[in-house]
Amino acid sequence: MAAKDKPFQNLLKTERIGSEDLRFYDLTALKDNRYEKLPFSIRVLLESAVRNCDGFQIQESDVENILNWSENQDKSVEIPFKPARVILQDFTGVPAVVDFAAMRDAVEKLGGDPQKINPICPADLVIDHSVQVDVSRSSTALKKNQDLEFERNKERFIFLKWGAKAFKNMLIVPPGSGIVHQVNLEYLGRVVFNTDGLLYPDSLVGTDSHTTMINGLGIVAWGVGGIEAEAVMLGQAISMVLPKVVGYKITGQLNPLITSTDLVLTITKHLRQVGVVGKFVEFYGPGVSQLSIADRATISNMCPEYGATVGFFPVDDQSIEYLRQTGREEEKIRFVEQYLRANKMFRDYDNTDNDPEFSELVELDMNTVVPCCSGPKRPHDKVAVTDMKTDFMTCLNNKIGFKGFAIPSEKQTMTIPFVYDKQEYTLSHGSVVIAAITSCTNTSNPSVMLGAGLLAKNAVEAGLDVKPYIKTSLSPGSGVVTYYLRESGVIPYLDKLGFGIVGYGCMTCIGNSGPLEEPVAQAIDKGDLVACGVLSGNRNFEGRIHPLTRANYLASPPLVIAYALAGTVCFDFEKDSLGKNAEGKEIYLRDIWPTREQIHQVEQQFVIPSMFREVYSKIQKGTDRWMALDAPDSQLYPWDAKSTYIKSPPFFENMTKELPDMQGVKDAFVLLNLGDSVTTDHISPAGSISRTSPAARYLGNLGLTPREFNSYGSRRGNDDVMARGTFANIRLVNKLMDKPGPRTIHVPSNDQMDIYDAAQRYDSEGKQVIVLAGKEYGSGSSRDWAAKGPWILGIKAVIAESYERIHRSNLVGMGIIPLQYKSGETAQSLGLTGREAYTIDLNEDIKPGQLAVVKTNDGKTFEVIVRFDTDVELTYFRHGGILNYMIRKML
Repeated sequence: MAAKDKPFQNLLKTERIGSEDLRFYDLTALKDNRYEKLPFSIRVLLESAVRNCDGFQIQESDVENILNWSENQDKSVEIPFKPARVILQDFTGVPAVVDFAAMRDAVEKLGGDPQKINPICPADLVIDHSVQVDVSRSSTALKKNQDLEFERNKERFIFLKWGAKAFKNMLIVPPGSGIVHQVNLEYLGRVVFNTDGLLYPDSLVGTDSHTTMINGLGIVAWGVGGIEAEAVMLGQAISMVLPKVVGYKITGQLNPLITSTDLVLTITKHLRQVGVVGKFVEFYGPGVSQLSIADRATISNMCPEYGATVGFFPVDDQSIEYLRQTGREEEKIRFVEQYLRANKMFRDYDNTDNDPEFSELVELDMNTVVPCCSGPKRPHDKVAVTDMKTDFMTCLNNKIGFKGFAIPSEKQTMTIPFVYDKQEYTLSHGSVVIAAITSCTNTSNPSVMLGAGLLAKNAVEAGLDVKPYIKTSLSPGSGVVTYYLRESGVIPYLDKLGFGIVGYGCMTCIGNSGPLEEPVAQAIDKGDLVACGVLSGNRNFEGRIHPLTRANYLASPPLVIAYALAGTVCFDFEKDSLGKNAEGKEIYLRDIWPTREQIHQVEQQFVIPSMFREVYSKIQKGTDRWMALDAPDSQLYPWDAKSTYIKSPPFFENMTKELPDMQGVKDAFVLLNLGDSVTTDHISPAGSISRTSPAARYLGNLGLTPREFNSYGSRRGNDDVMARGTFANIRLVNKLMDKPGPRTIHVPSNDQMDIYDAAQRYDSEGKQVIVLAGKEYGSGSSRDWAAKGPWILGIKAVIAESYERIHRSNLVGMGIIPLQYKSGETAQSLGLTGREAYTIDLNEDIKPGQLAVVKTNDGKTFEVIVRFDTDVELTYFRHGGILNYMIRKML
């Protein structure tokens, strides 16, 4: 690359670190006073722009825009960002690997070398979303759950194992290893990269919203959709708005009986009240230095729940010690620290002179934190443990909502008897039926895990027990947890209370809680009871944890055990006894609760570097079941035509070597006429597959029974299923129809039909289709199938009043034209009904943001803004999408 395309080469500095001469871009050499005032998270964005500035994807003006953050933070300035790596979990990672496999096929078909198709940016995929708590409270639970996981997911696992062998620069962590974010924290996180002697900050995007957990180790990261992730894997920059940065000052000290979970639930509620959606949050203040990296990671993990893009803790001395504790090599630790200090990215939380400028300031005194849970339906609805009993009873009374169940007063004291294992028990409103120590949010934190273990030990020694019908489980986020729980001697006590290890994965936290015992389920149904789940997870939205637990509370692992012992959330731990010991003495929670100092002593003794080294030295090996999987050795994937999970997508079927002519739209009919705020949840297939849907008919025709349909999420690698599920949301409002649902009008015939069937009919007639929409089209979470699905349906363009930024970019990435009405104009003001045919001309010399003329078959003519916002986006579109662009680049 020419020097003029690398305008910041003069900032390259060489420094002797250990036995190596290492290079890095020295941002202090900019000699710009604005740099040291930047929030530490923004400094990471700046370094990436400086290092990757090429005059095409990243311009010198982008560097200036970031450096001028103080002035630009209120102006919605868009900047490009090239993360250092990508992380994926298996549900969202399978479609990405499918696309890469299909790209190899396309390259070979066009006469190129398919082995050139590999992630350019390092990618790690951790298989953690597939295991379910089918079996618990059994010494064989772990093995049985893992066996069932393999039976259900064999096709997907064989495909991913092929990908692990076939692709360079891609690490696939086998099932049974742990949860993606905990593995990232304990093993994958680099903090600083060393690539061929060039040092730069670790940063990443991930296809899971809780990717932010790694912010606790000082690594800038957040969750994105599949198309953005694939773009980064292919070496492309992603576009983002330069964010405001909220400075969150932590002061004071936690009470000895308070856990980090209590702290994070308090922060989550606080930041929800402040309002931080779309912003970075950066933590500072003297209280931060008292928090372990695991404590910080717990706070960062909940970032999606408090609504921020990142929840960032810059690297400090604690971070360096954590790298040592987790067994990272001393040589790497040395260059991490020296590089960050040299570039003024190393933090001293006790030094106020080190504080940068922030957009706004918020403060929390840790002395005010009390033991708490969150629920019953949202992560930010904090409830002090002392108020749980009265709060739950209030929820029973309240009208249906986030804090209400509308249970008639005469039914609130109802009890339902049932027989389980030849013994009679009763359930009532508030009864705990699921108690799960789960989720990387907490299982990554030795203090709360050992706290749970010590509480279990004290409870067993006091003669307490958990009722056998309660579905208890422990699903650690990595093998290290099992190691230190075993070495510290607490596993037998956890087992005695029913908290045996059931698997290594997300499990109950993502709704893979498995079935309740039949007598329990029947009792809940009979009494229409508000039964409860208590879990150490990060989300408790209604219906997520289990269909029969209408109330779900997030809690620390020790509190999960406490509520399992109590058997109900209608319990006052200060006044109510958990039981009696052998001497007949009443036992209260305060009698068995371990202090932070007691936990700290055990942690210092048993959480040691050798554990991490031993566990992670075998991380790529996997279980015996994984090793026994026979995956193909070929460089091209041998697609199985009978597979209902993995299928070669049609994205490149008609692709040619030559760049196609610029294509507009001619005589297209409207497939959907939509209003405002159509989200990616309306567009993208999600949830279970309805028995009456086109996807169900497709699977049924292949011989599958409804019980075997599984979910759209598990079938993301099969475009035939996903296309049929696009726009299949039952709440979709299509103005061509008189009621909500996944139906539309085939305009020429006026026939009503499923949206997929209408798209197929238009295609068979040789007709193009478009979508009309209102404001904020594509808002919500970024979802790759919200752009891939419309492409497969044949949608050539969308005309909307406005777009969610990332979804518009994803449409471009799939070769769909995003068009926007001129200011003040709408479909209604222009008299558009959606029953017209539309022609849209695009000139060969089109420029970003220019106007295009739209003509309808009934004589209307109007102008729209062509929302290709950069030359890069226009280049992608000319090629038919970003993946097509990369294929031609590899030929």
